[in-house]
Amino acid sequence: MDLDRAAWRGLRASTPMSLTAEELDELRGLADPIDLGEVEDVYLPLSRLLRLYYEASAGLRETVGAFLGERIRPAPFTIAIAGSVAVGKSTTARVLRTLVSRWPARPHTELVTTDNFLYPNAVLAERGLTERKGFPESYDRRALLRFVQQVRAGVPEVTAPVYSHLAYDILPGQRQSVRRPDVLILEGLNVLQPAPAGALAVADFIDFSIYVDARADDIKQWFLARLRALRDTAFTDPRSPFRQLAEVSLAEVDAFGAEVWKTINEVNLVENIQPTRARATLVLQKDAGHAVTRVGLRRF
Repeated sequence: MDLDRAAWRGLRASTPMSLTAEELDELRGLADPIDLGEVEDVYLPLSRLLRLYYEASAGLRETVGAFLGERIRPAPFTIAIAGSVAVGKSTTARVLRTLVSRWPARPHTELVTTDNFLYPNAVLAERGLTERKGFPESYDRRALLRFVQQVRAGVPEVTAPVYSHLAYDILPGQRQSVRRPDVLILEGLNVLQPAPAGALAVADFIDFSIYVDARADDIKQWFLARLRALRDTAFTDPRSPFRQLAEVSLAEVDAFGAEVWKTINEVNLVENIQPTRARATLVLQKDAGHAVTRVGLRRF
């Protein structure tokens, strides 16, 4: 089903606004212009739909349990959010985590980014993958799959490595703890990647998936805008491996970004990320202004 923004907005029904402008400022990604109007028009209907899926999954579990004559332990309702670098999927994930955690049932909701399962830079260098960071082979996919399986199995506490965008690397000795969530949100470039024949993939454990989409030329401009913003913020930190970009002109930052986009990010988008769009339950289509204008929902 392909719905324009007005039709999608009409599906909000009585879903209440549970975000303030101040909270949205904290959730908004760098150079992402999302506002409360977008939350009302796009994310409140989506929150309503997710809640219906969540409640239906409990009913299905009870149905299967009745058939088997036993009580089935609930597994976390798992939501995947995929899309290109700089498309705004991290903002989408943070907004949804907040909205979901404020449903009437107040489900315990955890957000994990698959960046946490990138190999450390030293390992990427050893394997000749430094220029392939973000491509499927740059992730410890076995560790990611094991993490998701353990969370779904109800292990009391499961930990994941922690990736720092400031350090541009995995932080040694730091772990993110996840303790039996009711809802698990996984956000990442390749979270919807299929598995090789005969194997399992993270996508096999997803209950609802979202792909954040836009034209490649628009995403490139957002990527460059984010680099410009980072030039005056994070890149000024002495710990940043890109601190030299804080000392050059905007034209040089743009030239660097355009080369990274052409040789790495766009290649990964076309070869690996975009092909997973058809696997998503729902697609959020953005225009050049970063606003969601259409929503695609898979029919059943």
